[in-house]
Amino acid sequence: MSLVSLDQKNSRVQFGAFEVDNKILFEFFNKLPAIDRDEQFHKALYIGVLALMEDRLSSFLSKTANELGTELESLKIIFDMKKELFYRSAVKGVLAEADIADFLSEFFDRQKIGDRIELTGDRAGTIRRNKTGDIVCHIADDSGKRIAIECKFDKSIRLGDIQTKDIFTKKADTAWSQLLEAQANRDGQVGIIVFDASLVDNSILTAVPDVKFLPGIGLIAIIDSQKGDYQNLAIAYMLARDIALNAKTQELDTDVLMIIVNRLIKDAREATIIKNLVIANVDNMKKILAQIEKGILLAEFNQRYLSKFLSEGTLSKEDMLAFYMGEEVKERFSLVEREITELCS
Repeated sequence: MSLVSLDQKNSRVQFGAFEVDNKILFEFFNKLPAIDRDEQFHKALYIGVLALMEDRLSSFLSKTANELGTELESLKIIFDMKKELFYRSAVKGVLAEADIADFLSEFFDRQKIGDRIELTGDRAGTIRRNKTGDIVCHIADDSGKRIAIECKFDKSIRLGDIQTKDIFTKKADTAWSQLLEAQANRDGQVGIIVFDASLVDNSILTAVPDVKFLPGIGLIAIIDSQKGDYQNLAIAYMLARDIALNAKTQELDTDVLMIIVNRLIKDAREATIIKNLVIANVDNMKKILAQIEKGILLAEFNQRYLSKFLSEGTLSKEDMLAFYMGEEVKERFSLVEREITELCS
């Protein structure tokens, strides 16, 4: 007996003893042949569970698009439309701040860091009528030390290196000015400015492929929110935290500090590259296993029909249809594919 059934009169979907009054669900299942509804329900349930398990929708879509097939196409289109609206919207900065704060909160939990996050972008700081410094992270050591974070999803912002700055031109925000302003406005010991890879000026991307430390100024981190990749922010934050905790009142040798920090950034970057290679390898192994299993299932399927043909001298129309459609192989492969996914998780 099928698990999914439809009440055409009332436009309701029934799942066993449960009944749901939802137009989207009804229209989706109403377009499917009755024989396919249970399989699609299980797939939709699986997609939903994965979505709940993932931290960010963009990351979820990129991981599952190839595994779950065309059923995600509509969801991806909706997501792309919302993403386009987001990047055209005046509220993108507020949303970016919330995403970054969420990531940092989860990062602190994973690293067992007791730092406290405060969203400050909607109110002025110590500088009159100035709201620069979207997030303040209070370091958990009762010292009152802070890390000021400015989020800039804006292609108009240049790097602003002091060696190229012309003070007689019209005033414009730069990465340097925003870092200094955020720390002054939020009383921060260290500052971080965060750019998104899809919304950053090329001059900054050229100078800062991932994370850059500017002695006396702060740190620049490039994230990729579309891919859910905030790893560079995590690296920048831990460096900023160490600098804030260990900075002394005496004058520091910034040249030595620059060498040490750049080495830390390099090593952290290499660890991230290795991680990505491992993940890519796992994905490739899954694809190879899937192709091998497909070949085995198809060989068994074809052999069975060849044996039937040789023993009977022909195949009925029903047999020819079953052989042509190969639904049996498809169903068996769905189970195997699930086992491969679980094996490589």
